[in-house]
Amino acid sequence: MRTNIIRRQFDEERALYNLQQADVEECTFAGPADGESVLKESRDVNLRKCTFSLRYPLWHVKGFTMEDSAMDELTRAAIWYAKDGVIKESVLGGIKAVRECTGICLENCKIVSQEFGWKSSGIVLKDTDITSEYLFFDSQDVRLEHVKMQGKYSFQYMKDLEIIDSVLDTKDAFWHSENVTVRNSVVKGEYLGWFSDGLTLIDCKISGTQPLCYCKNLKLVNCTMEDTDLSFEYSDVEADVQGHVISIKNPKSGHITVDSVGEVIREEPVMECTGQVIIRGKEETL
Repeated sequence: MRTNIIRRQFDEERALYNLQQADVEECTFAGPADGESVLKESRDVNLRKCTFSLRYPLWHVKGFTMEDSAMDELTRAAIWYAKDGVIKESVLGGIKAVRECTGICLENCKIVSQEFGWKSSGIVLKDTDITSEYLFFDSQDVRLEHVKMQGKYSFQYMKDLEIIDSVLDTKDAFWHSENVTVRNSVVKGEYLGWFSDGLTLIDCKISGTQPLCYCKNLKLVNCTMEDTDLSFEYSDVEADVQGHVISIKNPKSGHITVDSVGEVIREEPVMECTGQVIIRGKEETL
């Protein structure tokens, strides 16, 4: 039989520690005791219309849902070491909101968390807005769909990432990443994708200075590039770019097909660079 906990307030240390098979509704986790870890080690718990303002509330939780709930900026390190969770229509506002978690799906959420999703796997973000300075550091098997994100040092050291129909306003994203595919998305930043291996961008709009350098196995399919200078330096690349590229510098190998390019720079390479730049519709290779 499930336990029902409705319209109560908890602020003591480990107030609902190891709670099992429970539905928690319209509860407030805040108060003068300022206790930590209120739901630590819980199992099969459903949270609905709850508010949180205490540290570390959902550590080591397995099999949980959270719906129509809010964690404010005081809810630091909210969800760590958790497994198999679904979060819907909720607000996550504390630093380091998700870390070392497995199998967490977030849908229709608003997230403001400076270090979100570190060292996690099996994470899904869908129809969600997220602001995070360091997003998904050293994580794997992650999927973003219809996500609007704002950040700086995003998706570093990641493996097996898929992004679909999203808008990424970031800085040096995808550094040292492996096996990343981005489809039908806007990717705005600086120094995008450096040192990546297996980065594929399909039907994307890419903008920002010095993108896609030092890459291995880089592919661009039917993409556009705006305000992109000094692109593809020392990269192994196969690219089909629609429109104009400001400049391309010392591509290491492969082929870059463009409609037009302002300048192809081949100067003082520190390694052999044989990459070709092809002007579409013309018998011209630069």
